[in-house]
Order: sequence, then structure tokens, then C-alpha cells
Amino acid sequence: MSDDKILAASAPVTAAPRKHRDPLALIVRFQSLIGLVLVAIGGIIFSPRRHGEILFLNPDNIANIVRAVSETGIIAIGMTFVIITAGIDLSVGAVLGLSSVVTASMMISGGFGLIPTILAVLVMGIVFGAIQGTISTRFRLEPFIVTLAGLQAARGLALVVSGNQYINISYGDGPGLAPPVFAVLGERLFNNTVPVATLVFIVFAAIATIVLNTTRFGRYVFAVGGNERAARISGVPVSMVKISVYAITGFAAALAGIVHAGQFNFGSANDGMGYELTAIAAVVIGGTSLFGGAGSMVGTVAGTIMLGALANILQLNNITPAMQLLATAAIIVLAAVLQSLVRRREGLGR
Repeated sequence: MSDDKILAASAPVTAAPRKHRDPLALIVRFQSLIGLVLVAIGGIIFSPRRHGEILFLNPDNIANIVRAVSETGIIAIGMTFVIITAGIDLSVGAVLGLSSVVTASMMISGGFGLIPTILAVLVMGIVFGAIQGTISTRFRLEPFIVTLAGLQAARGLALVVSGNQYINISYGDGPGLAPPVFAVLGERLFNNTVPVATLVFIVFAAIATIVLNTTRFGRYVFAVGGNERAARISGVPVSMVKISVYAITGFAAALAGIVHAGQFNFGSANDGMGYELTAIAAVVIGGTSLFGGAGSMVGTVAGTIMLGALANILQLNNITPAMQLLATAAIIVLAAVLQSLVRRREGLGR
């Protein structure tokens, strides 16, 4: 059966088409871009001034924003695949911590070179994610439960590897030193303006966008999330798709862990706490449906930057972290409510 027929068969049953596009559906579709524009405008209006300069628009401040969201953005890109299939992965923050610890340990204690270390950590992330996907699919367990257990497992492994100690990364040639080239992850390029971590985020997002929008695998991801039963009947390898998206998320978390170790020059078992919630928030704000079957990488990137810009403008105005969390929570709830309203108006139920 052709891919078009598979997608047609797996699409959810909807109410009769409307003659005009639902304005609310359009808002939900572009909510991340709309939100990003509104936050940017708010940042300009409420930004503190210094010698007449708007601090929010200062190039160094913009670079700080995109650098700060690079790690959660990388994770959010992987999370988008999972959420489109109507799944969830709560282990990504802990996998980031485990990856940062293994990265530091392999180079400092194990004496491994840069390429073997990176390859080993990325494979570890893929395997960890694939195991979770396999358990969830094979035993028909809720991804929430499986990945919650995975969170605990990854955090425990990180504590064992690190001995519950920071593993500092020092650079140079010889035993106990990491290759100096690894330090580039903490630097900025193009006249010291663009963080290397941000470039990693952008490249990964571009590749993920191509995979999701132009490949057969991407079409299968949407089909599984839209209507799993119909997708299976139409010949989509549902189990393999589900396992694959968790493997992708594991890869993303491991990549973020490598970037984290390179930016901060250490590995810690406690790194990445709460990153899973920030990543999920970015995906939801980006317009990806928690019910599955709809989403975009562009929206996820916009949602990630929007959260970073919002946190930045609140910090510039000395707003307490508690208020920052409340503001983020309000935005997440609003995005979820809008998604629910659109589904009800289109006759898709809850």
C-alpha cells in the first residue's frame, strides 16, 4: 500500500469539513510563532535600559538566550517525535546527566579520545531509549511508567559511575586530560557571537525537520500518532516506529549531555534535573498535540526560544524564579487548553 493510502487510512475520523478555516485552529497551529513574537515585543517594552540601550536586544544577551536553551532544545527535538506518536519520555533529563558523567569519565579516567567517547555515549543513549521503547511496546505498558522507571535507572547509573562526585574536565595532552578540541563546545564563533552549542541545536533541528517532513519514517510517525490501529492495518510497522522514536529521544538526550559536559567542563549525576519538563513544555507550546498525530519541528524550536526569551526578560527585571515557573506553567496550560478546544470543535473528542 502506498504511503498516501497509509496516511489516509490512519488519519482520525473527523467531523464534516468546515467551509472556512477555524480561526482557533489557525492560532493553535502557529501558537509558538505568535507567542515568540509577543514575548519579543514584551521583552522590548519591559526591558531595562542602560545608557539608552535596550538590554534585551543586546547581542550578548541574545547569544545568552540561545545558548541557555540549546540543551533543552536538543532534547525537545527528540521529544517531538515521541509526542507525535502520543507517547512521552520522562527519562531524558537523567539520561543527559548520565551522558555528561560518562563523557567526562571516559576522557578523564578512561583515557579515551574524542571520537570514541562521543560515539560510545551516543550509542548508549540510543540503546537506553530503544530499551524503554521495547519494554513499553512489547508489554503494552504506559510510556509514562516505563520512562519514569528509566529516569530512576539513568540517575542511579550516573551516581554509580560518578561516585556521586563532580568529574571535572581539564584539557591537554596526557593521562587524566581531555582533548583540547572538546572545549570548543563552550566557545562562540563568528566574532564571538554564536555559541557552538547553539549551532549543534540548529543542525540537529534541521536534520530532524527533514526526517519528519520528507521521509517515509516521518510519515509513519504521524500515522501512528493519528490512528495507531488504522496504521497497523495499513501495513505500518507500528512497534518498530515506536521503538525508533524512543531511540531518537535517547540519542538527543545523550547529545545534549555531551554538549553540557563541553559547555561547563564537568559531568555530574544531578545535571539535567527538570529538563524533561522544560522540553515537554517547549514541544507543547510549539503546537505538537499531546493526543498525537500533529506537530512540527519549527514549532518546537520556536517554543524553545520563546521559553528562553521569557525567562530572560523576567530575569532582567529581577523577577523571582518562583514567578518564572508560574508564568511558564500558565503558558503550558493555555497551550494545552487551546489544543483541547480545537479537538472538540473538530469532533475528535477529548
